[in-house]
Amino acid sequence: MTTVLIYLVVMAVVAGVVFLAASLVFGRGEELAPLPPGASPTRLPADAVTEQDVQDLRFQQVFRGYKMSEVDWALDRLGREVTELRAKVAELEERLPAEENAR
Repeated sequence: MTTVLIYLVVMAVVAGVVFLAASLVFGRGEELAPLPPGASPTRLPADAVTEQDVQDLRFQQVFRGYKMSEVDWALDRLGREVTELRAKVAELEERLPAEENAR
């Protein structure tokens, strides 16, 4: 019985050493260094947001998901952009019948 217990303890120690060695050699598997505290990867252009800009959005991760202030900022920014574009579309649609009547 003690021989089995010794084997189990030795296997656990060997597994722990192999795990620590692999962790030191290969690291955490990250390609880039983590962001410094307070830094934000969230960026959008000042105007003319494109589909690629939205796809490239990244948010800082915190304990329970994404940093809420960054998500709120991005949603607010995209909401303003949609509102501006809809206003431009409405303005152009109003001009269209007037221009057709002028012809």
